Amino acid sequence: MSGHSKWSTIKRKKGAIDAKRSKMFSKVSKEITIAVKEGGGHDPDYNSRLRIAIQNAKGVNMPKDNIERAIKRGDQDDANFQEVSFEGYGSHGIAIFVECLTDNNNRTVSSVRAAFNKFNGTLGTNGSLSFLFDRKGVFDFEKPENIDFDEMQMELIDAGAEEIELEDGNVNVVCTIDDFGNMSKKLEELNIEVESAELQRIPNDTKTLSVEEAKSVLKLIDALEDDDDVQNVFHNMEMTDEIIEAME
Repeated sequence: MSGHSKWSTIKRKKGAIDAKRSKMFSKVSKEITIAVKEGGGHDPDYNSRLRIAIQNAKGVNMPKDNIERAIKRGDQDDANFQEVSFEGYGSHGIAIFVECLTDNNNRTVSSVRAAFNKFNGTLGTNGSLSFLFDRKGVFDFEKPENIDFDEMQMELIDAGAEEIELEDGNVNVVCTIDDFGNMSKKLEELNIEVESAELQRIPNDTKTLSVEEAKSVLKLIDALEDDDDVQNVFHNMEMTDEIIEAME
């Protein structure tokens, strides 16, 4: 499993049990709310974006009551979130792409800029880093016990899988953005319970840093991820085993 995929899986599973749980609940609640407003209603059978958001909520052990409240909030006029993004560089030339959902753009711009400034980063103009990342569909789930793994791989390749990686019982599947819907349907057909289904920005080239250099970059990434308006932070730093071990 690639360093980025492995680190994302570790963060998600840690977040489901540690002090960052409330932050994760806030982020997936926003995903559910905006899925209701923009994805076509509050029935997940007819709203694929909502269905995926609910899957992600269950993947971090979000209680059913919280999920239902987030769905109801999508019907309210004051649930007025907008999607905004920011691009810039952290220390040691690491490219960072930040995706946000916010109901107050001025607040979000201010807090994101403050984080970059505090940790020796520089905000750039939108579009300045897009060439460094490819937008891909990324799915994570535990290896099913009742399905032959080789047969499952063939089914997923037919649905558009570009990469399928297995490590420690966890399966990571990557597909193009155009095949995201096809892959979601195929996993449902196979009765595979997905822990996480996301559109991620995958770096097409990575930069290797020492553990100490990486720690300075991760301080900025942690500060951004702790912001309630921030949904995702992507970067092109190579997440080596040494860096992952130092962060666990």
